[in-house]
Amino acid sequence: MLKGRWRTAGKALLRIIIVWAVSSLTMLLLASVLPDFRLQSEDGDSVTRTALTAAWGAGAFGLLSALVWPVLVRALLLVPALVLGLLVFFLNGSLLLIALRLIPDGRGAADPRTAVVVAAVMSAVASTTSTALAVGDDGAYRRRLSRLAVRRRRKAGEDGRHDGLPGTVFLQLDGVGHRVLRDAVADGLMPRMAAWLGAPPAGKDHGTRAPGPAPTHRLTPWRTDWSSQTGASQLGILHGSNHDVPAFRWYEKDTGRIIVSNRPASAARLQRRAIERTGDGGLLTFDGASRGNLFSGGADQLALVLSMAARRGRANRSRAGYFAYFSDPANAVRTVVSFVTEVGREIGQSTRSRLRGDRPRVGRGGLYPFIRAFATVVERDVVVTAVIGDMLAGRTAVYADLVAYDEVAHHSGPHSRDAARVLSRLDRSVGLIAKAARHAPRGYRIVLLSDHGQSPGETFEAAYGLTLKDLVRAGCGLPVPRRAQRTRSGAEARDAARHAVLGALHRPEPEGAEEESAGGSDPVVLASGNLALISFPDVPERMSREHIDRRHPALLRTLASHPGVGFLLVRSEEHGSLVLGPGGVETPLRDLTDDGTLAAMGPGAADAVRRTDGFPHVADIMVNSMYDPESGRVHAFEEQIGSHGGLGGEQSRPFLMSPLTLSAPVPDGAELVGAEQVHQVLRRWLREASGPQVPVGSGARPVPEAERGSHTRTTVARTTESEPDTV
Repeated sequence: MLKGRWRTAGKALLRIIIVWAVSSLTMLLLASVLPDFRLQSEDGDSVTRTALTAAWGAGAFGLLSALVWPVLVRALLLVPALVLGLLVFFLNGSLLLIALRLIPDGRGAADPRTAVVVAAVMSAVASTTSTALAVGDDGAYRRRLSRLAVRRRRKAGEDGRHDGLPGTVFLQLDGVGHRVLRDAVADGLMPRMAAWLGAPPAGKDHGTRAPGPAPTHRLTPWRTDWSSQTGASQLGILHGSNHDVPAFRWYEKDTGRIIVSNRPASAARLQRRAIERTGDGGLLTFDGASRGNLFSGGADQLALVLSMAARRGRANRSRAGYFAYFSDPANAVRTVVSFVTEVGREIGQSTRSRLRGDRPRVGRGGLYPFIRAFATVVERDVVVTAVIGDMLAGRTAVYADLVAYDEVAHHSGPHSRDAARVLSRLDRSVGLIAKAARHAPRGYRIVLLSDHGQSPGETFEAAYGLTLKDLVRAGCGLPVPRRAQRTRSGAEARDAARHAVLGALHRPEPEGAEEESAGGSDPVVLASGNLALISFPDVPERMSREHIDRRHPALLRTLASHPGVGFLLVRSEEHGSLVLGPGGVETPLRDLTDDGTLAAMGPGAADAVRRTDGFPHVADIMVNSMYDPESGRVHAFEEQIGSHGGLGGEQSRPFLMSPLTLSAPVPDGAELVGAEQVHQVLRRWLREASGPQVPVGSGARPVPEAERGSHTRTTVARTTESEPDTV
């Protein structure tokens, strides 16, 4: 025991000495290249004397940063995040000027503007060096977490036991399909997941491979609804209902608006509808935290929750999330360096892909490298840190979404090397959360799940030379633009990045500001991966097949016979709703089975289509792209070579990985179907882990009218004004 403590102390001392030495060398280098920064007397000094001066200055600066900076940050917690971001540089520069004044004989001096530059560079170098030395030494990080856990428990007046009841952390790996996860585990890309599942070590011949460790988790596939995308899945998982969510984006005739799931106003509207339908606030209403999600789940502790971004008030201050994370200079420096590295990595990967002539391929220029870096670095770091803070605070239930894989797979492909590297980094993030859980005041059960998978394939436009909108206009006898307009990708990270900036500026968007209006007689064509919705805004009710044929005789025939289209859903005055397939096949929805027209789409497709047909805002024409079962290909109607949103292949098969200490999601031989059923499973697990205080069923607690439209609360008192804990 004593020997181990001496070894630990020795490692810590060695790290301090190395960081000090690197900082001293950095100060010497800066003094040699910056004219307004010196470390010598005016008469000049020997090399040894100058080096000692640099060591003195670097040590004084490091000591001041360690002792004074936490006090300054605490004093500036109410300053807007953007202002604090600017103050960081000036405060660092001021600390450096003080450090230089502490050097004996006045040998250190710097112009104030130069001091800002020197301090920023030295902070970056010291943080980078310290981080690099910490790689492979998780003990130091765990000890820091332990100290933070004790500090938080004392501050909260807790005994650290929470009556012995464990908490639950739900980590959503956005877009990671069941097959992708299994392949990544088998290929050794996700060693943490492999260990939990008891998989044998990778890299050896299967015939001689050593047995794996005893499994701690079970892996269960589940089947999405027809709308296989985050808006529908996460709304169902967190709020128990995704009724009337036919796609990622759709047109509502009664309001004349286009709803887009990843816009704050639309997300708030969908959350409000779900709460009104279920009469319950959501999965996280009991001492919950929601991190990086589209919806709140009823949690009081929120960070980066899109449905709340349009609301003003204490719960949506910019410090909630980004501020709490970036107020730590070490976090800011580390994330900025990683962000720049990721931008360079994406530029290099896309360049190599273009030079190799990879197919399929979509454009990856413009702002995309920065959007990818936001999703894979900034969002990941902020969410992981918030989750660790939630565990150290002992919260009962946490739900967090990590969108990195989904964003990269959209543009690089779900089975690409680029996406595989992201999976490895996600595995490390999960491992970090699992290690932090050991120092939490209560035990934690970590549940991993995904909201959908992704299906590969070139875009509809790349395959056939025109967009679906062009095909619809041609079928309606309308002029087709000479140059097709590309459909914007619906990747979740785009709006998240945009609203991160708005949050930093203290400019939350008013509800409804982002919902588009549509009118006129031209058809509205909206894409959601390989699912598309066609609506005629000048007809107030859902148009029938007969009405469409009278108005545009060639449209349905043109769409149904196109090789890139799998099937259509329309309403018939005579036969009820119909599914139209290739070759003129027409099947009444009431007679639809998983054989015949939908045979390629897999089990449950007929029920999924029937459910969507009953939604109030189902489109006049629902279009699902073709699907090739042999290759797994679909054709996205957006600029995505990895897509999700409709039926066909891996996109409809996400996963649920749960500890063996929890009951099985479904009985042996049964299938887990739909996001709403997943919600019921997660609720059951919360009851098992935390006792009867978690409401039973989605309708357990009526929601007062005054609370509808915002996240609801249980009768347990909690604070909504405290910022998320950070590490």
